[in-house]
Amino acid sequence: MSAPAADETHRPWRDRLARVGLPVVALLLGCAMWELLVWAYAIPPYELPAPSAIAATLVEDRALLVESLMATLATTAQGFALAVVGGAGLAILFSQSRWLENTLYPYAVILQVTPVVAIAPLLLIYLPQPLAVLACAWIVAFFPMLANTTLGLHSVDHNLDDLFSLYGASRLQRLVRLQIPAALPMMLAGGKIAGGLSLIGAVVAEIAAGSAGAGSGLAFRIAESGYRLNVPRMFAALLLLSAAGIAIFAALSFASWLILRRWHESALVRAP
Repeated sequence: MSAPAADETHRPWRDRLARVGLPVVALLLGCAMWELLVWAYAIPPYELPAPSAIAATLVEDRALLVESLMATLATTAQGFALAVVGGAGLAILFSQSRWLENTLYPYAVILQVTPVVAIAPLLLIYLPQPLAVLACAWIVAFFPMLANTTLGLHSVDHNLDDLFSLYGASRLQRLVRLQIPAALPMMLAGGKIAGGLSLIGAVVAEIAAGSAGAGSGLAFRIAESGYRLNVPRMFAALLLLSAAGIAIFAALSFASWLILRRWHESALVRAP
C-alpha cells in the first residue's frame, strides 16, 4: 500500500489554518476600512470612534472595564450553574413522572417566552439588585437546559429500553446506565446554548439596574457611558462582552468535545 501523498497529509492543517486565518484577515481589513472612513470624513468620537480610539480606551480604562467584566462573568457563571443543575434535575424528574411533566412543563414554556427585558424591572423591585441580575441570568438559561435534557431522556433507543426491561432493570439502573448516557449529547448542546444566554440575561438585567441608578457590571458601564456620550468606552465594553461570549462558547464546546470524543459520532474525528 502506497503512503499518502504529502498534500493529503497536510490538508487538515491547511483547512484549520484557513478556518482561523480567513476570519482574522476579514476582521483586520474591516478595522482598516473603518479607521480610514473615520479619518477621511473627520467623524467625531462621540458619533463613531475609530478602532484606534477604542483600543486606547481599552488600555486607559482597563482597570474599570476589567472589574466590571469580572462582575458580569461572576453573575453569568452563577446563573449558568443554577440553570444546569435546575434544568437537568427537573428534566430527570420529568423523565420519571409523566404527570409531573405535564403539570410543570407549560410553566417553563411561559417563563421562556416572556421577554426578560420585561421581567427585569419587576425583579429589581422585589429583589436586591445582585439577586435580581442573577435571577435574570438563570431565567434565560434555564429553559434550553430543561428542554434539551428532557428531549434527550425521552429519546432512548426502544430496543435498548426493551433490553433493560427484559433483564429486570430498576428505574435507577435504567436512568443511570441508559437514559443519562443517551441524553448526554443533548444535555451538552443545551449547556452550550445556556452559557451564552446566561450572559445575555445578565447584560439585560444590568442595563435595567443601570437605568434604576444601580449596578457594577459591564452592561452598566455601557449604559453609563451612553449617558455621558463616552462612545469609545461603550464600544470597548461591547468588545469585551463579545469576547466573553465567544470565550464561553469555546470553553463549553471544548468541554463537550472532551466528554464525547471517544464514543459519540458528533465528536469523532473524520477523515478529510
